[in-house]
Amino acid sequence: MGAEHGELESTRVTRMLRDDILLGRRLPGSRLVERDLAAELHVSRLPVREAIRALVSEGIVVARPRSWATVREFTLRDVRDFAEVRAAIESQVFVLAAERHDIEGIEQLRRLVEREEHAASAGRMDEARLLSGAFHEHMAVLAGNEMLLELVGIFATRLKWVFGQHTDLEAMAAEHRGLYDAILARDVEVVRRLVARHLEQGTATAVKKFGGSAAR
Repeated sequence: MGAEHGELESTRVTRMLRDDILLGRRLPGSRLVERDLAAELHVSRLPVREAIRALVSEGIVVARPRSWATVREFTLRDVRDFAEVRAAIESQVFVLAAERHDIEGIEQLRRLVEREEHAASAGRMDEARLLSGAFHEHMAVLAGNEMLLELVGIFATRLKWVFGQHTDLEAMAAEHRGLYDAILARDVEVVRRLVARHLEQGTATAVKKFGGSAAR
């Protein structure tokens, strides 16, 4: 029971720290001190240590030997590198989702889109951003390919970080609604066109934040 409780505690702490980082409540370069976090979150240091280790593997925390871990400071190069990988993998994931989705999966996607729309229109920005990331993650489920699901899982956290750069969340929700409609109709050509534009716009927004241009 103790081991199970510890595992659940570390999962909860990981989620809380991840959300704080993705939503800008813990800024790039911020120190993550085990002792201080344990006191802040009212837990022991063990689940904090495990959470930091998990977030290092997800690419949003940097571990520094004999020092504190810090929230990763992404660079323009990081954003562009991520965009190249994301374009290659997600384009295929969306096409497969359009071709292979089942009734249960598409219904789950519909609910995600509706929740995102409601959150965006109500000005609940944190919730809308997290739902934007969940929309993309769910594509790998609809695609029905275990290897793609694993690959998307590797960069899912950084994907959510990219969405954290957006401020026009109603426009984002509208793009997701258009993608949902095309996927529901299994219109692969429309999906290809919409997802290419969607990913380009997402990358441009993140690149602009770093003072760069879309060109390499």
